[in-house]
Amino acid sequence: MTDFSPADCEFMARALALARRGIYTAHPNPRVGCVIVRDGRIVGEGWHRKTGEAHAEVNALQNARAAAKGAQAYVTLEPCAHHGKTAPCSEALIKAGISEVIIAMQDPFHEVDGNGLTSLEEAGIGIRVGLMREDAMRLNEGFVSRVRRKRPFVRLKIAASLDGCTAMANGESRWITGPEARADVQRLRASCGAVMTGIGTVLADDPSLTVRDEGLANEGMQPLRVILDSKLRMPLSACMLQLPGKTAVFCIADDNRPALEKAGASIYIVPGQGDRADLTEVLAKLAELEVNDVLAEAGHTLAGSLLASGLVDELVIYQSPHIMGSQTQGMFSTPAWQDMRQRLQLDIVDVRRVGTDTRITARPLSDSEE
Repeated sequence: MTDFSPADCEFMARALALARRGIYTAHPNPRVGCVIVRDGRIVGEGWHRKTGEAHAEVNALQNARAAAKGAQAYVTLEPCAHHGKTAPCSEALIKAGISEVIIAMQDPFHEVDGNGLTSLEEAGIGIRVGLMREDAMRLNEGFVSRVRRKRPFVRLKIAASLDGCTAMANGESRWITGPEARADVQRLRASCGAVMTGIGTVLADDPSLTVRDEGLANEGMQPLRVILDSKLRMPLSACMLQLPGKTAVFCIADDNRPALEKAGASIYIVPGQGDRADLTEVLAKLAELEVNDVLAEAGHTLAGSLLASGLVDELVIYQSPHIMGSQTQGMFSTPAWQDMRQRLQLDIVDVRRVGTDTRITARPLSDSEE
């Protein structure tokens, strides 16, 4: 087992903090940070800001300049060893004269996946792998999911009252939560490659699904708006079709395709599951479109379908301290769940106040974890 010192942990923690600066801008690339250390002192640091621009290692080396020779590099992800939109980072580290590279996690991308380690070793550079690996994995769960599972990481957002209601029976739902919680959702949206909802929500609420916070919108890109609309009922007057960013509509019948495409939407036909688009196929297509993370902001039907299909990786529930009563809609529609044995066990990983509301973050437990 590789030994890591307290100083190693301190420098990798700094690299991870740098990587997080790319949380709104790096996708679909992974978020990566790098720290160059010489004689126990940081002499250079960098992170990957945006796809197509220099990677973290190159930015750190440029920051370190001549001090990089003989230094150590702490990197949150295995340096790439292939020519993509930029030159290989492993090659840059070798040319700079780095003596050792400490890496949090191996890159699962098939063009890297160990090749970066091999190129460094062959150049006589020492390597150590695995320092703060779990932290690095959490930072890039979407990227890892897209590469390994061929589908994005799915985060399901719910706004509910204390008694678990998401809307009145007539569909009224504005506003269940307070302004602080809604601002927090803007940050969630900005960190994801796509925001997904169903046609029912579009017809009822005409949502924008955009990042409206000017600071966040200017820093990153608008997430792809994904609409599940089996029969292409989306109105041409939908506000999202007039807004910056792209809208992708997934259907199983495309009779209205020409008009919607003219209005600016991209249409994708996927196999059906009954009279609805197969959610697994939708996510597979989003992975092909290089979407790492999907934020589902949906009504109880789509939310229930995602849960029942085992496609939710994380739930983020904003619970407001009021009671809406009995003439309401619940969080999830799961008609196939008929007894207690079918209930879904969750692991609560975080609970915190957001304004007057409570944000609960939970993850479904697998059978082996229960």
